[in-house]
Amino acid sequence: MVAPAMISRASDAKAGRIESREVRIPPLGLAGTLQMPAAAKALVVFAHGSGSSRFSPRNTMVASALNAKGIATLLFDLLTLEEEDNRARVFDIPLLADRLTNVIRWIDQEAKLEPLPLGLFGASTGAAAALVAAASLGDRVGAVVSRGGRPDLAGAALETVRAPTLLIVGGADSGVIELNEAALQRLRAPKALEIVPGASHLFPEPGALEAVIAHATRWFLHHLGSSRAAASAS
Repeated sequence: MVAPAMISRASDAKAGRIESREVRIPPLGLAGTLQMPAAAKALVVFAHGSGSSRFSPRNTMVASALNAKGIATLLFDLLTLEEEDNRARVFDIPLLADRLTNVIRWIDQEAKLEPLPLGLFGASTGAAAALVAAASLGDRVGAVVSRGGRPDLAGAALETVRAPTLLIVGGADSGVIELNEAALQRLRAPKALEIVPGASHLFPEPGALEAVIAHATRWFLHHLGSSRAAASAS
């Protein structure tokens, strides 16, 4: 068992003071970065895509925007350094979902984090992992957002996801659009599909990632406002 270690530092941001913690998440000691705005109203956990890590510049930009709105974020490495070179591990959705579930179990043991409504943000294969984890955790997850994701890889879990789910796809991401449209039809929870005009898979075009941030921020602010309270009362 690897005990979670935290190194804290604080920085000033437009929305107020933000505490940053480098964490090690048991049982494997997966590395993560937790950003906690003062009086955080919710927490969003990021699941990166294949070939990426917690340092993904696109996910980092989304996380910073959420921090500015008072939402805490946790970016973490889904795989150990040894596993990253194994392509089978990179596309092992049940394994990635299990890692994400373990992170949420850790969150639920942290006094400052456990009360916060929880959202999941997944990119590429991380979106499938987020949906499988959300399906297994029921009302614990208040919202899911997929960026350029492969929700189709979540398989039968799509029908049992209860969290409101937003799928964001680039308008020039041929093939992935169709996969997201098919996954949308299988989802039974509140759902939406946003297509960013002219954007390719990684949203590098001017204004494309800003559109992703705007869609994701609105979704999380709307659905995480009282999701935990409602779940506790049911």
